Amino acid sequence: MTSLAPRTMALYAATGSACLLAGAYVFQALGYAPCQMCFWQRYPHAIAALIGVVIVAIPSRLLIGLGALAAFTTSAIGAFHAGVEQKWWDGPASCSGDSSGLLGLSGQDLLATDVLDKVVMCDEISWAFAELSMPAWNAVFSALLCAVWLIALRRS
Repeated sequence: MTSLAPRTMALYAATGSACLLAGAYVFQALGYAPCQMCFWQRYPHAIAALIGVVIVAIPSRLLIGLGALAAFTTSAIGAFHAGVEQKWWDGPASCSGDSSGLLGLSGQDLLATDVLDKVVMCDEISWAFAELSMPAWNAVFSALLCAVWLIALRRS
């Protein structure tokens, strides 16, 4: 079996990020509203997917490295978020624990109707499979994608 070219591996990794991002939106459509940290995990996936699009036209070792960094970033945020959910450490005051994160909001902000149906706290597990929450699964899969990016970088 021949080894995959770095560009091909990078495209697989970028596609993996696009799939994880799409999965997050599917869960959202199914009624699992994201918290603030969930959104933070989506941004690096979007960047990795865009890097994949650019790599199609411009194969670049730098872009492969940036893809690895994006995958690592979302994996790290997912691991941190999973730890917040497990109460291993504190999360951002704005979306976990008590209501102290609401102190800076006005009455108009609290009554706004242009937000999701419900406020989701970052330290609550809304869905889990095999005892791992969505952020934990994101951390695992993103770490695997980071490994693919790094192998592609090493081969380039």
